[in-house]
Formats: sequence, C-alpha cells, structure tokens
Amino acid sequence: MSALVWTAEGTAGWLRDLDERLEIAEIPADPLRDPRLSEVKVLIPPLMRNSGDELYGLRELMEGAKSLEYVQALSAGVDGIIGSVPDSVLLCSVRGAYDELMAELLLAGILSVYKEIPHYVHAQAAGAWQPKLLRVLEGKSVLYVGYGSIAQCLERYLAPFGVTSTKVARTRREGVESLDALPRLLPEADVAVLLTPLTDETRGLVDDAFLGCMKPGALLVNGARGACVDTEALLRATRERGIQAFLDVTDPEPLPAGHPLWSAPGVFITPHVGSYVADNQERCFRVVRENLTRWINGEQPENKVEHGY
Repeated sequence: MSALVWTAEGTAGWLRDLDERLEIAEIPADPLRDPRLSEVKVLIPPLMRNSGDELYGLRELMEGAKSLEYVQALSAGVDGIIGSVPDSVLLCSVRGAYDELMAELLLAGILSVYKEIPHYVHAQAAGAWQPKLLRVLEGKSVLYVGYGSIAQCLERYLAPFGVTSTKVARTRREGVESLDALPRLLPEADVAVLLTPLTDETRGLVDDAFLGCMKPGALLVNGARGACVDTEALLRATRERGIQAFLDVTDPEPLPAGHPLWSAPGVFITPHVGSYVADNQERCFRVVRENLTRWINGEQPENKVEHGY
C-alpha cells in the first residue's frame, strides 16, 4: 500500500522518514489544478488560529480528491473543517496534544482573576498604589462543563488548592452528569469552566438562562470556542450580576478594537493563546505521526471525530 499525503505548508518536515509507504508532500499553491489531486489519500489542512478563519476552497479540495480516505486536523476542535469533510472520509483531531498547555493557561487565568492581577497591572502602569481585596481559591467549587482530557488535566492542577469538582458532559457517565443538570449545578459553582466542543448543541450554550443560574460574582472560564458563549448575554451578566470571566476565546474573534468585552467589568481576555507555545508543532505532530502510523498499518487512528468532536 502506498498513500499520497498532502500536508499544510511548512509541516512536511515533521513527517519526514515516517513510513516508506507514505508519500509526503505539502499542499500545492493551486491544489485544485494539480494533476495529482485525485491521488491524495490523506489531507492535513492548515491550522486555523482564530474561530472566524476560513480555509478557502477546502470543500472543493476534498471533493476533487477522489481517493481521499482520511483528514487529519491540526487542532483539538474540528468545528472549522468538519462541515467540509465528506461523510465517507475519516476525520481525526489532535485531542490530547494541548492538554497541559491549555490547563496551565486556564489555571493562570483563574488565579489572575481571583488575585486581581489585571487590576494591579493597570495600577503599576499608572504608578498607583491601589490595594484591592483578593479572593482565596481554596475550598471553592469548580464546575467543568465538558469533561474531556483538558478538563481532566486542569482538575489535577487545581487539586492542590483544595477545590471541589463537579463534572458535566454531553453523555452522562459515572461521576459525570449530563448537560440537563446545569440548572441544578450552576447555582453552587464558584467557577464554571467551559471546555465543550463547538457543535449545534453547544453553540450559544452560555446564554441568559445559563448565566442567570450562576451565583452573583461567580467566574466563567471559556477555554472552548467563543461561539459557545452568547457575548451579549455575558455583557449583561457582568453589568447586572457581577459575573466575572476569563476568556481565551471570544465571539467575534479576533475581538475588534473598541468591542465592549475589552472594557467589561471583571473580564480578563487572552487572544486564543492556549496552545501558542514554541513547541506547538512538535506536540501536535507527535499525535499526527502516531495516527498516520496506525492508519497505514490498517489500524484505527486515535481521536476519531464522532458526534461532531
């Protein structure tokens, strides 16, 4: 078996010497007119850094790749490409590659809000000595909305702080409630960590009803996708109920200058940098290499996308 693999520009080096049965080439500048398009069996599209990005011509590219069997995303979430992948084609993510990176950032965000770091950054820039009352994380209740590998990693990182954990996911299982339990669980949570994939079910999940169930002054943490949160509802909740937020993703994204979220009270924003580290590609392609090896050997790759994630 020999398989032509087209991979995103600048990434072929990560797949060098992987398997002699895999012919690795970067996606051509004009792929729809390339004579080998019909031979492509594996496609690795470019990584989208912002949720508003679009991969121009991706659907047409996949339709033209008549031999396509497998698409490997370079992200943990596949909402940006799943609509372009034919039903008959295997789609895999790199879920797990960024667990520690995301968990570290979310931990830092939670602590930053609790310890008023944004306030003190501005005070220092102004040369102003402005003490402000801080909060203690110990003993607080953390609700994970979406309990995959990132949430599990963050739970381990938060354990030494003596927090209590409650988990919610799409599918109920031992120790994990279903999304239907949110109205009952949200009023008890001091911190609600959103780590769901973006699907039809989770788009706008954090709306007026969700935020209205949170206790006044509670913290919302979004490490999922910006569109999982109704931005206008969040702005209302910050003004009317003192809800705070740490957001690594927003809707829209990138967040334009002058947007109300930038100045909303109690909101701390980072620009989708959870996996933006120097060894990002190394971490990512460890998973990709393993998946390609399994696939060429006739085995099921890890992180097969089902039910939209």
